[in-house]
Amino acid sequence: MTQLNRKLLRDLTHMKGQAFAIGLVIACGVATFVMSLTTLESLKTTKATYYERSRFAQVFAHLKRAPLTLRDRLSEIPGVGQVQTRMVEDVTIDVAGMSEPAIGRLISLPAYRRPLLNDLHMRRGRYPAPGRADEALVSEAFSEAHSLMPGDDVRAVINGRLQRLRIVGIALSPEYVLQMRSGDLLPDDKRFGVFWMLEDELNAAFDMEGAFNDLTLSLRRGASEREVIRRVDRLIKPYGGIGAHGRDEQVSHRYLSDEIRQLRGMGMIAPIIFLSVAAFLLNVVLSRIISTQREQIAALKAFGYTHLEVGAHYLKLVLIITTAGLVLGCAVGVWLGRGLAQMYTEFYRFPVYYFEVDASVLVLALGLSVGAAVTGTLGAVRRAVKLPPAEAMRPEPPPTFRPTFLERLGLQRVMTQTPRMVLRQLERRPVKTLFSALGVAAAVAVLVLGRFGVDALDYLMEFEYHRSQRQDATIAFVEPLGSEVLHEVTKMPAVRRAEPFRSVPVRIKSGHRARRVVITGLEPVTRLTRVLDRRGREVVPPPNGLVLSTKLAEVIGVEVGDTVVVEVQEGRQPTRHVPVAGLITDYAGTNAYMDRGALHRLMREGRLASGAFVTVDRWHRDELYRTLKETPGVGSVVIKQAAIQSFEKTVAENQLRMQAFIVVFAVIIAFGVVYNTARISLSERSRELATLRVIGFTRTEISAILLGELAVLTLIGVPLGLVMGYALAGLV
Repeated sequence: MTQLNRKLLRDLTHMKGQAFAIGLVIACGVATFVMSLTTLESLKTTKATYYERSRFAQVFAHLKRAPLTLRDRLSEIPGVGQVQTRMVEDVTIDVAGMSEPAIGRLISLPAYRRPLLNDLHMRRGRYPAPGRADEALVSEAFSEAHSLMPGDDVRAVINGRLQRLRIVGIALSPEYVLQMRSGDLLPDDKRFGVFWMLEDELNAAFDMEGAFNDLTLSLRRGASEREVIRRVDRLIKPYGGIGAHGRDEQVSHRYLSDEIRQLRGMGMIAPIIFLSVAAFLLNVVLSRIISTQREQIAALKAFGYTHLEVGAHYLKLVLIITTAGLVLGCAVGVWLGRGLAQMYTEFYRFPVYYFEVDASVLVLALGLSVGAAVTGTLGAVRRAVKLPPAEAMRPEPPPTFRPTFLERLGLQRVMTQTPRMVLRQLERRPVKTLFSALGVAAAVAVLVLGRFGVDALDYLMEFEYHRSQRQDATIAFVEPLGSEVLHEVTKMPAVRRAEPFRSVPVRIKSGHRARRVVITGLEPVTRLTRVLDRRGREVVPPPNGLVLSTKLAEVIGVEVGDTVVVEVQEGRQPTRHVPVAGLITDYAGTNAYMDRGALHRLMREGRLASGAFVTVDRWHRDELYRTLKETPGVGSVVIKQAAIQSFEKTVAENQLRMQAFIVVFAVIIAFGVVYNTARISLSERSRELATLRVIGFTRTEISAILLGELAVLTLIGVPLGLVMGYALAGLV
């Protein structure tokens, strides 16, 4: 072992506490980076593999009723690969042991072959047998929520008739990696499930022999999705088509893609914070070491060591600490990545989750951590290299004394000696003071950033489910019915108040931008569902014009006063030009609202209702649920309290798990900054503090000087960290 390496080991031994603290900060940054990117790559690989093996469709469309002969015309569209026509209907499901009704989506399957597209993965059981009208497959998420197994049964209201469905298998579908209905705010595996039945039996139950109401397409390589969608829309429009769309508007795929984008963002923002703090700490520590080893550096150069050897010696010190943090961070990152992958399996249903540690991620983590460490310490190393031996032999000149800012203002009379010494020391080294405060601020910012997700979801739930949606349940009808149906709803058991609504699927266009949404027509005076602006103030839809969510207005590029083209995807499918009358905050999606009377005039129809918002007497709600389960005209029922409970059981629990890691990481940053600041301050002022002890200062007074510096840095860092955390949360 060379003399320089022996010196290096001695230096590491003397600063083991500081090296440990810095290594932990580096490990946190590397762990966050490795966790995010390994999970990101695993999620992308799993998604791509599952989509390919199951032949996940690329274009989707729903219509009223079309003959099977239309399938041949669809397959002739240039760029179309395969065409899968089917029957899809939402029905009310009665599950034993659950008082409220659930929503079941029935999807038809070919009788004698696997689906050409969106193939199922059988988890358990078998395929339904031809000729057995009561056999069905059920989605895994719904089966687990209700502990359903092959051989169990549920009851469904199919085309107005109560029918028993016997479960013969449990399956997964690429369409429902996240099992969620369009328009819902959150997934609810307990109250929404997917069922697959053979097409002959399902078509017969809905009187759809020789017809279909849903289709999916695959595209050939190089095909234009926009052109294919345009041609599909033209073909299905006479049959009540409500507009084809690509994967980007498919609910499960969209949420999965959003999650991938969020992981990519988290994989960059948090590590930058950690590694920046680590680079600062390394710079401070190395600068202090070089300052105290001036005579040793002079001796090394006097004995013939070159500038390169001296510089490499101190860089080795930095790289050893960085390597230790890197190794620990990679190990912790892989462990956290596996845990995060386990959390994802509770939301996203894949046949197999491919968790792999990509070597490129580890190499990139190495490059980032070493790059940050070297960049942060390069200035200190350069000073050591350029220090002439003659100058290095002299002690470092003391800092220039001058009164502090408060002393120049004449406030020294109201301060004792200790705070004056604290402020004087901090003001002598403004750059060091600033960066130390920034280190504390970084810990606070990480805590704010981690807490942001929980706070945002809490606010979202409060805004949507307590301020805006004040109903207890939403009842949707199979078909729009006359307003007299409202009297029937109010006569149901436990219903205290009911307000009708009309919902119409449309495509809203402005120039070349378009979006498929649902326009909801509300009563002029409504007490249950309110449309609110960003400040929580109620916005009443005007007699003419649309009220759009701010996100929808951003997507299609319009403002208040502009006119949009509304292509109705229901009934006669008229096209109208409607002005934008207002913008509102809507966290449930890109929605549009109108006065109900104005929507009727736009549709040129009578006063129809697509459903009703109701408040329920909680003491008799079970009786209402039993009635709804057996009412033929009811298409679906959404219970608000059930949705809230589902959120608290799934999303909130996982958020709390992530909070534990965030708190630990924030504590490590704060510990690293405060500990190193205290050690360096003690080292720099050892002679001064010893002198103070000799002239009569007590241990308590000496401690107050050191702790006072840390207290001032913390008081500066906390509000600064709150601002930084707020800015980072806004960026995320």
